Amino acid sequence: MMFWTRRVVIGDAERGLVYRNRRFERALAPGVYRLSAWRDRLDVVVHDIRKPEYAGDDADALIAALGGKLDKTFVLADIGTEELGLVSKNGKLEDVLAPGLRKLYWRGLVQVEVEQVSLAEGLRVAPEVARRLRQLGVLGRVAVVLEVPAESAGLVFVDNTLAQVVEAGSYAFWNFRKDVAVETVELRVQSMEVSGQELLTRDKVSLRVNLAASLRVTDPVAARTRVAKYGDYVYRELQYGLRKAVAAKTLDELLGDKATLDAEIFAYVRGRVEALGIEVLGVGVKDVILPGEMREILNGVVQAEKLAQANVIRRREEANATRSLLNTAKLIEDSPVMMRLKELEALEKVTEKIDKLTVFGGLDGVIRQLVTLK
Repeated sequence: MMFWTRRVVIGDAERGLVYRNRRFERALAPGVYRLSAWRDRLDVVVHDIRKPEYAGDDADALIAALGGKLDKTFVLADIGTEELGLVSKNGKLEDVLAPGLRKLYWRGLVQVEVEQVSLAEGLRVAPEVARRLRQLGVLGRVAVVLEVPAESAGLVFVDNTLAQVVEAGSYAFWNFRKDVAVETVELRVQSMEVSGQELLTRDKVSLRVNLAASLRVTDPVAARTRVAKYGDYVYRELQYGLRKAVAAKTLDELLGDKATLDAEIFAYVRGRVEALGIEVLGVGVKDVILPGEMREILNGVVQAEKLAQANVIRRREEANATRSLLNTAKLIEDSPVMMRLKELEALEKVTEKIDKLTVFGGLDGVIRQLVTLK
């Protein structure tokens, strides 16, 4: 009789599955067993349950065979098509099961719990779940991560349809059964430059203009959904506005009143982009660059204008000086005392340039010889 029995030992970290004639018969808990093998093919498969995932390929057959007794040996994870499973081991989240998956875990050595999460209620991953999955290094595999910096907005698209707008923060969205895409839109003031635009003025002068503008997004949904790339659109509108404003002015008008040019471009661009949720805060022409020949011509014109202004000023000053001398002469003619003072001033200037002076006949003689009075 002992010849037809088989002794089987199952350790504490093991479980056994008994198959008779290739059909499942029962599960063995830790212990020593003697199994009858009379005229039957008896197979005992011993599993190490330190890793609780059941590694066999007959999970569905075991579920059917054990029926109501399944919970005594296994924990069943049966995830619906609109659900996903969060697998915790000894109270710590360790894995995520995809929708429609069935999986068995050994019961006993490791405490396994499976939480079923409905995808119909929303795709956002709970923050504590996202933190744990990030620690495990699997968050990017099962979810789409969105990091929204300060002064920005996050847009979440599900199956190419805008589903949610989120503020600054860290987010994750389950990437099962749905095509999830995320984008960030900056809400801070941005600067934009339009450089090296070759333009013609109304009087057919070719020049090159550099333009700078500042703008910000006020409606991230409109900026993202109403135009493919709002930055490219604003850039083109700045080009069109600059070309239109320059073409309506002569070179003299352009150089003489740049403020009006800035205002015209600003009004044009602001009206074109308001419907896109974009606010233009300011527009300014930075540089107006002329060709070499035109610069030489303008330099000659400016030089001639300045020379003419200098001549006018010089003639005006000469006329003023002459008029002043005439007035002084009239005063001297009418006042002998003033004439005498002028003579003394002249004498003082002369004596400043003489090192030695020999006087004959006293001061009156010097005065009579140097200055003759009528």
